[in-house]
Amino acid sequence: MATKIRLQRHGRKKRAFFHIVVADSRSPRDGKFIEKLGSYNPITNPATIVLNVDRAAQWLIDGAQPTDTAAAILSYKGASMKKHLQVGVNKGAITQEEADKRFATWLEEKAARVDAKKSNLASAAQKVKAEGLAQEAKRRAATEAKIAAKIAEAEAAANPVEETEEVATEEGATEEVAAEDAATEEAPAADEAPAAE
Repeated sequence: MATKIRLQRHGRKKRAFFHIVVADSRSPRDGKFIEKLGSYNPITNPATIVLNVDRAAQWLIDGAQPTDTAAAILSYKGASMKKHLQVGVNKGAITQEEADKRFATWLEEKAARVDAKKSNLASAAQKVKAEGLAQEAKRRAATEAKIAAKIAEAEAAANPVEETEEVATEEGATEEVAAEDAATEEAPAADEAPAAE
């Protein structure tokens, strides 16, 4: 019997959720399976993967063929690495302790990369939020400036009489000053004339 490690689709429309299963290659996609190894949720970022790494590695050693997506998931979670190290132990190339040590080191490095990705996603989300708030503040300031300009125009249009009165008052004051200057010039001329006689 040819066995495959593959995904079994669950979840509603456009919200896919998968079970990672070992099944006979002749059975339908969502049909009967031999063993459930874990689950895969691609909706989250990063994707949520729950996998029994030991059982998956054992099935790989026993000859189960993963599909392309399942192979990528098994590699991501370390089942392929564990199988590779176990084959080395079986051949006598390395000891079991050395294989366990290498696998633990690999898991730590992988966890650090995943944590770095999560922190980058969080900082990127905060940056996008801050940029959005800054753009909103600029739009608000521009809108407030337009509103203030319209209010000033409306007030100017509502009070044109006051402005013309002020202009008329200024013109009257100018005429009065000019009349006073003319009277001042005429008065000394009249004073000079009697003195000459």
